Amino acid sequence: MVFLIQNTQNRDTAAIQIKLDELIRVSRGHNALMDLEELDEADLERFRRKYEDLAARARQRMDQGEVDTDSPEPA
Repeated sequence: MVFLIQNTQNRDTAAIQIKLDELIRVSRGHNALMDLEELDEADLERFRRKYEDLAARARQRMDQGEVDTDSPEPA
């Protein structure tokens, strides 16, 4: 029973990863991010810090009344 649940969870995780990869691919995201799960811990930490810095800068811009996205507002 445990094996069956784990197998289902693994399949679900793989499906979610593929969906996320597709969202990155069709958006203006960086295709190089599609296989982050294959990187070692140091590289993952480097990416995490980069995105934490982006979020902090976005919060600072919001505090100054600016928008928090790098894309235009929908019409």
